[in-house]
Amino acid sequence: MQSELENLKRRFPLIDYLQRHNWVARKVGCRQEYVGLCPLHVESHPSFYVNAGKNLFYCHGCGRGGDLIRFVQLYFHLPFRDSVIHLKQELGLPPPADDELLNDAVSFYQHQLHRHDEAVAYLEQRGLHDAELIGQLRIGYAHGGNLRRHLAALGYSSDRLLRIGLLNQQGRDSFYRRIVFPCPDPSLPINLYGRSIDPGLHAHRFLSRSKGGLFAWHSIRSFPMVILVEGLFDLAVLWQAGFRNTTCAFGTHLTQTQFAQLCDNLDRHVRIAFDSDHNGAGQYAAFTLAQRLQHAGLTARIVELPEGQDPNSYFAAGATTADFDFYLRQARFP
Repeated sequence: MQSELENLKRRFPLIDYLQRHNWVARKVGCRQEYVGLCPLHVESHPSFYVNAGKNLFYCHGCGRGGDLIRFVQLYFHLPFRDSVIHLKQELGLPPPADDELLNDAVSFYQHQLHRHDEAVAYLEQRGLHDAELIGQLRIGYAHGGNLRRHLAALGYSSDRLLRIGLLNQQGRDSFYRRIVFPCPDPSLPINLYGRSIDPGLHAHRFLSRSKGGLFAWHSIRSFPMVILVEGLFDLAVLWQAGFRNTTCAFGTHLTQTQFAQLCDNLDRHVRIAFDSDHNGAGQYAAFTLAQRLQHAGLTARIVELPEGQDPNSYFAAGATTADFDFYLRQARFP
């Protein structure tokens, strides 16, 4: 939020804004300082000073001062967040695109992550502890209660937050008590994935828009061998262990776009490391997908982890890079 507001003030210097509102001033000495009658109260002797270098004002008559946004608050009698909205509208700024809104939400969630012990503890429980990787993946946490106020201060209306899915019908954060991953796709709007840290809440949540292609495909596609997993926590622990050639499909059923991405290079080798479910669902999905990929001309093999394990739980239980590499090398044809 702070960087957004600073950018707004840099783009529109206070002195220029005041002159747009017919403020008449004279320069004081050789400094970047101006004085004129105060626009905030009636006076006959100039006492309203503006320092153009610092982009600040102060009136010696009424004792009020501040920056551009503070002036808009006082001049139009508006609360802070409405002042930001008014200023953007008055200056003819186009409304931010949805992706910009979601990036602002992601930045907020990132900032919240290390403020809440329960979120950090959950990541540790899931075997994810590399701070650099957590930052790279832009992982955050929706504690609840503050997102609406934060985004409103940046000029986003509650109706828009509701429409895009960040707020629910009750006006609460839709990702409340969830670890949040952004799912960027260069060809599609950004989506968000939330994983509940509470057993009582629905475990998985996406915004109601396309999930896009395979995760981080633009940086994965150049590897001669690609590891395909179900979920983002699987991907995160594998990246942490050094397997940066891992991507995920957000489940076992690939979309047409995701399947086409895997098949855009027939020399590619694919290792499918889906969950080794007790009921065999993950193994069956891996077998079916591997056959489809083979029929499309790729070399596909199935990584069989110990029963009941997925890549995330395997590493969370203490597995090492060498342990997973063993199963990777033992991967079998369908």
